[in-house]
Amino acid sequence: SLEICQQALVEKKIENLKDVEITEKKLLLKSNEIDNIIVTTLALYSPEAKDLRQLVSFLKITNELVRTGSNTKDFAKMFKKSYSDDLNTSMILEYTIPLLKSALLSLQTATSIIDEIDPKHIEEKYHRVIVEESKTDDLYLMIEKNILKLITKNLDLSKEYFDLLSSLRRLEKIADRAVSIANLLQFAQVGGDIVQS
Repeated sequence: SLEICQQALVEKKIENLKDVEITEKKLLLKSNEIDNIIVTTLALYSPEAKDLRQLVSFLKITNELVRTGSNTKDFAKMFKKSYSDDLNTSMILEYTIPLLKSALLSLQTATSIIDEIDPKHIEEKYHRVIVEESKTDDLYLMIEKNILKLITKNLDLSKEYFDLLSSLRRLEKIADRAVSIANLLQFAQVGGDIVQS
């Protein structure tokens, strides 16, 4: 869904954001299904050490993925609704596209840790997620500052700009969720402490 959003923005076909279809109900059902399997496994097999770490991590990751899906859906819906030619679209897209790319890369990198078994590669990917999340923070702060300047110049469009800013905040939150996922996967594979971010 984030890739569809990215393509729509790069091609400046904002109306294509309507093609982003995330059914939160389906995500929640799948998440609950996975959670039930994990709980059943915990109850029936009493896993130890690494297996227990993995199960607990995956139990928490399902929630992060549901929240990520919700943020993606909210971004697409809110951005499409608030975006118009009355706004400074070139400045908005100048920051939004890299923000979206960074959020997408952080999520893709985080979820790719699932397939990793080498602790060194896990650590490298975890740090890449941290870097991308940091980029999203910086990009969001820059666009926020620029949008606030635009609002002071054109108060009539303040609601549209604030709504747009709210949609962009969802991308920043996706990167935050990616850090949580990467952290949990690192814990599942390598152990240690779960660092709250």
